[in-house]
Amino acid sequence: MNVNFFFEVLIGGLLSGVMYALVAIGFVLIYKASGVFNFAQGAMVFFAALTCVGMVDKFGLSVWLAIPITIVVMIVLGLAIERVVLRPLVNQPEITLFMATIGLAFFIEGLAQLIWGSQVHKLELPIEDVPLQFLLDKFNIIVSQFDVAAAGICALLVTALALLFARTKVGRALRAVADDHQAALAVGIPLQRIWAVLWSVAGMVALVAGLLWGARNGVQFALTFVALKALPVLILGGFTSMPGAIVGGLIIGASEKLAEVYIGPMVGGGIEGWFPYVLALAFLLVRPEGLFGEKIIRRI
Repeated sequence: MNVNFFFEVLIGGLLSGVMYALVAIGFVLIYKASGVFNFAQGAMVFFAALTCVGMVDKFGLSVWLAIPITIVVMIVLGLAIERVVLRPLVNQPEITLFMATIGLAFFIEGLAQLIWGSQVHKLELPIEDVPLQFLLDKFNIIVSQFDVAAAGICALLVTALALLFARTKVGRALRAVADDHQAALAVGIPLQRIWAVLWSVAGMVALVAGLLWGARNGVQFALTFVALKALPVLILGGFTSMPGAIVGGLIIGASEKLAEVYIGPMVGGGIEGWFPYVLALAFLLVRPEGLFGEKIIRRI
């Protein structure tokens, strides 16, 4: 086995895993506050990327001007979702909130295409997709400069979110809301405000994920399915853990690429599409709460 090629595949998988982790964190933020899997996160990734590239293509704005405008749009979208959809459903069963996010996903997807069209858009970020020269010269390993930069951006954003929720009043309120909605309301924590903040942050996370994946694969409807790769990440890491999302993303990204290269030829290819889910299913049978999830003990 070529050791250099193995590390090339492994590094590429880990870098993809960091971007998977970023998408998964968008799910974790909403799940921690409401206990609901946000089915609309993929639609938000698509909406954010399409809005940004749409302003560039239709209005001739630079990417650097379109990005902050899109951040504002995503914050407004998050606030609108909280006010119009979620606030009337406070204290309703979790399945009701989940069904609301499914309807929300279809609405956001349709709205994005109604405004900007359904054609594929090319998104160019000021990061070249060329081999990193240092690794190529020193170790003969081909690693994309774009993947390294994207992983670095994701790592910075994840670190900022971790500090925000670990060291600030909003973070403490989030933990209280995640533990018990009724108790949080009883001690004066404004549940609606916390949800508004979280949906706004989830919108900004969706924008970063949408831009990075859109620059790699093109801004198109298929971006909504990239978010589904977060499901095995969440199963491995735990639905309530940001560190779990990071570790789960790295595991899924690395195993997906290694399986594609080393197992794919033996099974006829296409393994990268389903291997993460098989891995997650096997893990689910052993540790249903995930690596960093809390075990739930119910007394009868």
